[in-house]
Amino acid sequence: MLNQVDVLQCLHARRTTEVVVTTMAAVRPWGGISHSSLDFASADSAMGHVADFALGIALAQPSRRVICLNGDGSMLMSLGTLATIVEARVSNLIVFIMENGTYEITGNQPVPGSRRIDYPILAQAVGFPHAFRCESDREIERTVSNALSVAGPVLVSFVVEPGNEGPISRSPNEEAPYLRHSLAESARHLRKALASVVRPERGSRTRGRRRAES
Repeated sequence: MLNQVDVLQCLHARRTTEVVVTTMAAVRPWGGISHSSLDFASADSAMGHVADFALGIALAQPSRRVICLNGDGSMLMSLGTLATIVEARVSNLIVFIMENGTYEITGNQPVPGSRRIDYPILAQAVGFPHAFRCESDREIERTVSNALSVAGPVLVSFVVEPGNEGPISRSPNEEAPYLRHSLAESARHLRKALASVVRPERGSRTRGRRRAES
């Protein structure tokens, strides 16, 4: 199994001006790696709906790529969203599933069907043109690069080790900056960032990243 932080660091190294929406066990680790104004934590009360939210952003921002960092328990709660994503014909959405087999932030209760459910096969069954599964450290970089290089929608399942993240709060005590604000304030910050950040021209990865990180 993979270390989730290794996966997230690989993604961060290749990220430019994509919106990244996180949930559950990926929220704090991503917030410790990235401080972009285009990051949004969706981990409050609507568990299972982060992919829906990411789809909404992808539809509203068709020229900008959107990355959803979902959990397997969260994805299992709303499998119908996969069909909705395909029906919406979004080419700018990538769904990464951190498949750790547990509901980590509520106490590591086991996810039903853990390790038996093949999320890429489910995605392909409803019409995803690209779906991958990664279980080896040697495949992380290639898998992330592949996901970022093809037209979506794309789904990638990373089989990762369970962690020990506890319940998530929104308070000044949180280390991740994007968890120090209320959900409503975070949404306002994201809307402002979407209106102001310019997508980089081809060959301008560094400049685009600096704008997004400002």
